[in-house]
This record gives sequence, structure tokens and C-alpha cells, in this order.
Amino acid sequence: MDAMRIAYPFSAIVGQDEMKLAVLIAAVEPSVGGVLAFGDRGTGKSTAVRGLAALLPPLKAVAACRYGCDPDAPESLCSECRERSRAARAKTRLMPVPVVELPLGASEDRVIGALDLEQALTRGVKAFEPGLFAKANRGFLYIDEVNLLEDHLVDVLLDVAASGENVVEREGLSVRHPARFVLIGTGNPEEGELRPQLLDRFGLFVEVTTPTDLAQRVEVVRRREAFENDPGAFQDAWRADDARLRQKVLAARGKVATVAVSDDVRILAARLCMAVGTDGLRGELTLLRAARAVAALDGASDVSVATLVRVAPMALRHRLRRDPMDEAGSSVRIERALSELLAEAASAPASFGVRA
Repeated sequence: MDAMRIAYPFSAIVGQDEMKLAVLIAAVEPSVGGVLAFGDRGTGKSTAVRGLAALLPPLKAVAACRYGCDPDAPESLCSECRERSRAARAKTRLMPVPVVELPLGASEDRVIGALDLEQALTRGVKAFEPGLFAKANRGFLYIDEVNLLEDHLVDVLLDVAASGENVVEREGLSVRHPARFVLIGTGNPEEGELRPQLLDRFGLFVEVTTPTDLAQRVEVVRRREAFENDPGAFQDAWRADDARLRQKVLAARGKVATVAVSDDVRILAARLCMAVGTDGLRGELTLLRAARAVAALDGASDVSVATLVRVAPMALRHRLRRDPMDEAGSSVRIERALSELLAEAASAPASFGVRA
């Protein structure tokens, strides 16, 4: 079997714990808003995304639908599926979770889809060729070097990511279809920054670095060689581990909505965001959603302070205002603020409003 056609098992990825946790959070709670991973090349960023998609169970979809509509979610059906459902119950199929890569040089038609004006004008047929947004529906849209994405593609990406729907209009013709996907972006910070509007669209921001531990580097190379030499056998060796993780994700999806968040934890989240100077309230909302997802993955019934502390850097590090008087990195500023807040809570819990 070709290693290019088989996803590297998610459970076999060595290190990169923050990246792996971030994509698991996005799989459990898509409303977190996607994952942005910045750092060194060749550190397994795309491997983690493709491995997670392969680990997840196949999706139930309307058999004849070009967008993979969910037959059990009538409110999200495309117009074609709504017509089918009026006529008769649609046949269904199973499909793998889509992982679609958006190349930097892609044309707008390739991304959003293309209307055939000639057929529309000469034959009265509204012919539409779905684009990458359609193919990514209910899956992952992966953009490598997202900070180099052209502005016109950033604009349409922002619209679709916010609405969950893609609208294509040409010469008075219009087609719309569902385009709900988890956005995964990777890049190298030395190659440029993201537009603030796009940066804000990502729920979690992870920093990915080349491992410095010798044993870890050797293990990464050893496993990669084993995978490339016999991908099928390597996948079989990790099948049980991936299966256990799949069940953990499925259980967390069913549990996440019931995970409780106390006012103590909400107060800590709000005070942390105030302390580090995040704009708006999206920081608190994302922080609490991510913490709920991690609690669900851990099988907990409520969010603990420790869980909130664990996810705070990835939920907030890209939301901090720049402070010219503080040269410390965003992760350091968050950890410092947490330490100060938790120390204050321990010394005067009644006035703080949080039990540490």
C-alpha cells in the first residue's frame, strides 16, 4: 500500500501535545472555531490533521448530494436535498471525513465554485461546479502558509467561515450551499502576519516547534521510517490505539453539552482576559468552550480550574494586545497572569470569587 494514500495514525504522532489537543478539541466542539498552528516546517502539522480525520468515524450523508448533507439535520440541508426530501426519503451513504487543502494560488472559482453562464443562458440550466468549500463541508479545510493567502480569498473565507454557507452569484444567477468546516491553518511567523479579521476567526492558536529532546527525535524518525516501509502494517499496529481514541472523542461529543461550568471558573476566565487585555468577549467564550471539550475528553462532569489553565494559552495567545512596555511573549504573559490570579485566589478567595 502507498504511504501517500494512508493517513499516518494519529496515536502514533510523537510529541506536539498542544497541537494534538487543539485538533481534538476542534473535533469534539467545532464551535471553538478552528485551529491555527504556527511554527517550524516538518513538525507534523498536516500529519495531525489528516490523522485525526482518518481516526474519526465516517459520516452519514445523503447519497446523491454533492455537498455531503447530513440527512439527520434537516435545517442544514442544501436546496437539492430539500427537494428530494419532499419527494421521498433520500437514500444515504457513508463517507470519510473530508480533509480539503486550499492551495495559495487557487482561483476564486476553484474555491467557491463556478456557475456555467453559457448553459444558463442557452439552455436555461443552472449548472454549478462545486468548489473546495463544498468539498470541505462537514470536514476540515486545511490551509498551509495561511498568512500568505491572497486578500480576495481571505475575504470569501471570512464570509463562509462566519455563516457556514457559501453563496455564488454571477450575472443575476445565484447558488447557495452549506459549507460548515473546521478551519485549520498553518504557517511560519517569519513569512508574515495574518490579517486581524482572519486571525480572530481561529479559535485556538498553537505554537509548534522542532523537538529538542534527543530520544523524541529518534523516535519520530524511527516511526516515520516504519510507516514508509510498510504503511499497512504500521497502521495495523496502531489500530487499537486509534480505536480507543475514537471512542473517547465520540463519548466526549455526546457529553460536552452537559459539562458544567461554575461561576468561579467563569470569573477566573473573565479576570484572565481582562488581565492580559483581550479585545471583545470572544476570548472568554472560546476559552470556556475549549475547557468544556477537554473536560469531556477527560470524562469529567465539570470544568476545573486546572482544565482552564491547561487551555488558556492556546485560546488566548493570539488575542492579546501588544504592550510596548512588556517584551515578554504572549504565552509568558498568560502564564504570568494566571499565576498572579491563582495566588490572589488562594490568599483571598472570598474577595476574588474563585476557589483555587
